[in-house]
Amino acid sequence: MRFAAKTLLRLAVALLGLQITLAQVASLGFSGFAIAAAALFSTFFVTLWLGDRLGVARSLSALIAAGSSICGASAIAAADAQIHARDEDVAYAVSCVTIFGTLLMFGFPLAMPALGLDATQFGAWSGAAIHEVAQVVGAGVQGGEEALTIAVVIKLCRVLMLAPLLIVMGLMASRFRPEGAATGTKPPLVPAFLIGFVVIMLANSAGVVPVVAHDGLVALTPVLLTLALTALGLGTNFRKLRALGPKPLILGAAATVWISGVSLALALLLF
Repeated sequence: MRFAAKTLLRLAVALLGLQITLAQVASLGFSGFAIAAAALFSTFFVTLWLGDRLGVARSLSALIAAGSSICGASAIAAADAQIHARDEDVAYAVSCVTIFGTLLMFGFPLAMPALGLDATQFGAWSGAAIHEVAQVVGAGVQGGEEALTIAVVIKLCRVLMLAPLLIVMGLMASRFRPEGAATGTKPPLVPAFLIGFVVIMLANSAGVVPVVAHDGLVALTPVLLTLALTALGLGTNFRKLRALGPKPLILGAAATVWISGVSLALALLLF
């Protein structure tokens, strides 16, 4: 369980670099990058602020903020590798982003005609707001091929921003450390798995990864993440999970509303 929750987790996060290239990021232009960056960083810091107001533990607020702003469970797993939160916090955060991301996946296509969005605006909104990559694809495909393409590229741009956000979390690690946790050695500012993520992304951008290896590793990544998150779940005390109460769920809902509203406003303004 420890091997899955730590080693396999870090390997899976590094392999996320195979899902994005610099060319895809460049194809966004200023508008695409701006909507991804503004939605991500505003959601992260607003969620932290609101978590303090609600009295949610800072470690749990940080995980919900990361999952809501970047890429769902994958971002939560990566953030946990940096701040070493309690297993209960990880399980609760994953549940939050899964529930609300799924609601967005079904809700956005229904809202598209009501809001009068064209395919470009809908794709930008979906890619900048919905939590998981798979959920973005599920929503984007219902807006047509153009919407799907824009949604996926903007979403992958958010995944790329996992690197700078984890560095920020490393700088703020002492703030997020759970109460009663051992201080131990200060985690590295740039962890090895994050360096691996960047190196793999650059290799993927350069086209030096063989197609067979690329496709196989991309298919393996969600398996590794599933193993890691299952191991974290097996180590979770569900009585403690229930004891956390409804406030973190409210925080997850508020983060989802915030990123949806900011992304929609920017999609209408920039596209």
